[in-house]
Amino acid sequence: MKAAVYHGAHDIRLENLPDPSIVKASDAIVRVTRAAICGSDLWFYRGVSQPNPGSPTGHEFVGVIEAVGPEVRSVRPGDAVIAPFSWSDGTCEFCRAGLQTSCVHVGFFGGEEKNGGQAELVRVPYADGTLVKMPEALSHDADKLNASVTLCDVMGTGHYGVVAAKTEPGSTVVIVGDGAVGLCAVLSAAKVVRAERVVAVGHNAKRLEIAKRFGATHTFNSHEPNVQEQIVDLTNGGAPHVVEAVGNQESLDLAINVARPGGTVSFVGVPHNVKNVPIETMFYNHVTLRGGPAPVRAYLPQLISSLETGQIDPSPVFDLALPLSKVAEGYAAMDERSAIKVLLSVS
Repeated sequence: MKAAVYHGAHDIRLENLPDPSIVKASDAIVRVTRAAICGSDLWFYRGVSQPNPGSPTGHEFVGVIEAVGPEVRSVRPGDAVIAPFSWSDGTCEFCRAGLQTSCVHVGFFGGEEKNGGQAELVRVPYADGTLVKMPEALSHDADKLNASVTLCDVMGTGHYGVVAAKTEPGSTVVIVGDGAVGLCAVLSAAKVVRAERVVAVGHNAKRLEIAKRFGATHTFNSHEPNVQEQIVDLTNGGAPHVVEAVGNQESLDLAINVARPGGTVSFVGVPHNVKNVPIETMFYNHVTLRGGPAPVRAYLPQLISSLETGQIDPSPVFDLALPLSKVAEGYAAMDERSAIKVLLSVS
């Protein structure tokens, strides 16, 4: 099979790898139809993190079941499925609590497991706990099939950020970050949770326009002076719900500083560039900080239904579509910020 492979900073290659096979009785093999490049993939692409050269890449994919192990009951060959970015057994106490990314058997697609999603085939461990069948309304509709890839990570993660911030219908939420996760958080806040005031913060005019299309009632350029004071003033002393969707020090500081006393800040951006947490500000303002790697599997049924009915359409975050053969060009485009997110057609 063909698969994208990491060989160092700015060096992603499409290579021929052995087809995966059933290793355990709970495995499934998925033939990928659509995949994507994630903003978090840029951490290794830029050399911030350094997996071993030769590691397959990618953790967002949808496809069709090719084969299943003898213990698999929920899916069968020919079924269209969506995979979250991590696998989980679906039965441990953490899975039952909706924290699948803390599963006792958790693993993440892409990297040194030789199990990347930017490939023609993927082995899915714990298929019954991990995969969700895709309704025909999605699998047979090209536009919705493309949009469904966001549910693997960025839409699920954005939604988790909104939920983790305890956002309620009719409330005010501030979302810091205009990448795909931040934009999907705006969409979730406006269309799924139905917050009344959704404040999007970023520094890319094109992306902030998408935020408005997704339902943002206010947008702010994070590079403008006094942006923190402006947001606090708009929200009459700070927002009760704040989502940090970037993962760097500046965004976390801003998120905590615009939270009102007693507010909740969720952090769902992978914190590669966070050196410290402003604990004193949190202490004196009674601010709660919660989040982590999104348990996307917990939200897939709801988000699939929302996409199927047209309640949400996250597809505008894909502003570049390429065949898998041009995956390296996709990484370069996202690195150069000429693309928000890249959709990969596989088969």
